[in-house]
Amino acid sequence: MAHTCPWWFGYFLLIPLRRLAQSPSRILRPFVREGMVVVEPGCGMGFFTLDLVRMVGPRGRVVAIDLQEKMLSGLRRRAARAGLEGAIDTRLAQPDRLGIDDLAGQVDFVLAYYVVHELRDPAGFFAELAAALRPEGSVLVVEPPLHVSRQAFAESLAVAGRAGLRVAARPRIGPNKTALLVRSEATGCEGGPGR
Repeated sequence: MAHTCPWWFGYFLLIPLRRLAQSPSRILRPFVREGMVVVEPGCGMGFFTLDLVRMVGPRGRVVAIDLQEKMLSGLRRRAARAGLEGAIDTRLAQPDRLGIDDLAGQVDFVLAYYVVHELRDPAGFFAELAAALRPEGSVLVVEPPLHVSRQAFAESLAVAGRAGLRVAARPRIGPNKTALLVRSEATGCEGGPGR
């Protein structure tokens, strides 16, 4: 793990100006629908989480996971202020486990936004996600443009491939490095388009 965002930095990630450049609803709209089960590893204090909850609605479920209890506490306070307390399943991750074994085969969508480069065990991370996905489920991986090199991103996608996930699309989300991953057996082919 190269770096874990310190909990106090979570407050800076919530500044309203960020919503202009990284609008959660605009980014998530193509992927999230009402009634979905969504997992958000590395949720921090919930920049995307509250929007996810509103998008999946009362029939959906959002599981927000972070390594730091102070991040999750901040998310719970924000959810309470927004009238969404109880609508988010918050979970404290272990350094090498998300703790989502109970979700095997149930997850429709995973948002991994600026997370993969901070992982200690990317292979374990992608294996957990592959096991949690429904056959038609997907994982949106978004990594920062300067922080993560093209080669490092390609290596992350290769690790995901070995875990049973393939690149299905390369959605454009600002200058970021992005990939939409699906389970390889979903279409019976390995690999995926490169850029």
